[in-house]
Amino acid sequence: MNEESVQQETKTNPRHHLQLWLRDFIISVMASFFIITFLYQPVKVEGTSMQPELRDQDRLFVNKFAYDFEKISRGDVVVFYYPRDTQKSYIKRVIALPGDNIRIDDGRVYVNGQRIDESYVPKRFRDARSMADMVVPPEEYFVMGDHRSISSDSRDFGPVTRKLIYGKAAFIYWPADNMGVIK
Repeated sequence: MNEESVQQETKTNPRHHLQLWLRDFIISVMASFFIITFLYQPVKVEGTSMQPELRDQDRLFVNKFAYDFEKISRGDVVVFYYPRDTQKSYIKRVIALPGDNIRIDDGRVYVNGQRIDESYVPKRFRDARSMADMVVPPEEYFVMGDHRSISSDSRDFGPVTRKLIYGKAAFIYWPADNMGVIK
């Protein structure tokens, strides 16, 4: 048997094709496991408290390592374990950082004495709730939903500790008409 016939036999051998397919499948599963475990996690939005940016049943990717390289910033949309039941995850926008003074007066939010621009909150989603001044404790973040009139957020359960925040909402992948980077 010459070298050319061995190569030809290998190319047409069904067992060889199965081995290649199996190898590629195992590599794909391992890569997917690594990505989902350490980098990005797919999640489904359940509820309307982040409308209009996120809608009920939207599917998105959460960047699980973002805050290993950067600090949590005001305006970030974060995913965290609900402080009263860590089996549940919530998604909200960061409004105030550790050490910030926050107050809400008739629905208007003030951080460190300055009214913050909340262009992401449509007028029809605002509410008139007020909240007395408070200083956000160290390692905690004050979060709120964009649909203020229905959101259960730090106004109800208090600031969220850093250890409960497990990622930054990064990209909506479904439905296609809402696909894009989360602002």
